[in-house]
Amino acid sequence: MVSPLGPERCEAAGVEISFPAVMGVVNTTPDSFSDGGSLYQSRRLDLDKAFDRCVKMVEEGATILDIGGESTRPGSDPVSVEQELERVIPLVERLARSVDVALSLDTSTPEVMRQGAQAGAHIINDVRALRRDGALEAAASTDLAICLMHMQGEPKTMQRQPHYSDVVQDVSDFLNQRIDACLTAGVDKKRLWIDPGFGFGKTLAHNIELMQNIAYFCNGAYPVLVGVSRKSMIGAITGKGVDERRAGGLALATFALMQGAHIIRTHDVGATVDAVKVVMALKGER
Repeated sequence: MVSPLGPERCEAAGVEISFPAVMGVVNTTPDSFSDGGSLYQSRRLDLDKAFDRCVKMVEEGATILDIGGESTRPGSDPVSVEQELERVIPLVERLARSVDVALSLDTSTPEVMRQGAQAGAHIINDVRALRRDGALEAAASTDLAICLMHMQGEPKTMQRQPHYSDVVQDVSDFLNQRIDACLTAGVDKKRLWIDPGFGFGKTLAHNIELMQNIAYFCNGAYPVLVGVSRKSMIGAITGKGVDERRAGGLALATFALMQGAHIIRTHDVGATVDAVKVVMALKGER
């Protein structure tokens, strides 16, 4: 059992991660919803700029960097395996050589998982929970930690009238099914994390109900990742645009941490690290 906000650690591919942890978002895509194209120059990824952004996040306190080469924003299209590898692997290799931080592959693609593990990654963070053909086998063949996220549908269509009988129970049932699939494939349960998937095939009401019940997930046997940074649910509540949602994201992150969330995935690393420190102080932890 992983208890809320205790001094637990997780070993991911030989790297220890203390919880709660802050995971910095590194989008190497030209079309992400928040910072799409900001790391590009002449339609190509600027590796130096991407590396410098990663270093800044580590300096701000991120202990995990989540590197993704395929946009999964609502309405997005999949990319080719070659494109994703080109966007992700060189950055992972450079970071693994240079920076003391856990590296996460934000991917559903089996070949990215395999090559990323060889390049020095420590975590697989899959929005499709290893449902893409070959992904479960590829992930199981590594020693990387694996985060299983709930998503209803695919990014292209997931926000077209999502429906649940009971969103908390339905998400929980899905995650338990994917955990069982991993265990059957030989994955050690100590490698598994879960993510309810805020904003992935969910209305504002679904997202709010999930957040209100986040402790239900956090009180289980698996570390819980919460990713709400700059998402549309904040815009729907506050009326603010993507670049003005930091305060709303910090409010959600703080609530989740108070309920026992273990990893906060964010674009705003420094501010989120401060929020973690305050919550830990209130909880009487280091």
